[in-house]
Amino acid sequence: MKRAIYPGTFDPITFGHIDVARRAAHLYDEVIVAVAAASTKTPLFNLDQRCELALKALECYPNIRVEPFGGLLVDFARQSQSCSIVRGLRAVSDFESEIQMAAVNRRLAPEIETVFLSPTEELGFVSSSIVRELARLGGNVASFVPLHVVDALKEIITHEQATKAGANM
Repeated sequence: MKRAIYPGTFDPITFGHIDVARRAAHLYDEVIVAVAAASTKTPLFNLDQRCELALKALECYPNIRVEPFGGLLVDFARQSQSCSIVRGLRAVSDFESEIQMAAVNRRLAPEIETVFLSPTEELGFVSSSIVRELARLGGNVASFVPLHVVDALKEIITHEQATKAGANM
């Protein structure tokens, strides 16, 4: 069985992520969407929430599963018996850091290939950070994320703003 890992923080999952996962699912027998614990980032959603949002967004794809992970990606890839790491490349600006990470992963685990997929044109500019910022500013994010993610963003941002307002009193 050919299995791939598609890692990310998915904070939150976007239509761009879903597009890459769906296309990877056509190339592999199974794709694991590996939701990172985000040790160097402060995510808006906690790990369980990000996994839940991704699971709901991808539930219609029978050969995609969602799993949380922490630590080295190549260790998780080996543990899950994956032959590839799938990464989405939105723009040239992504390429430099992604190629460096692929080289490090190849050094650590030469048996695991990194495969780059570019998103469809209409999704090439979508990123979780843009979605979070747009949502925080009251913008409509419905064309970038599934409806359940829109609802989750509204809920968590409302709570975030109420907490800040309470702290400022």
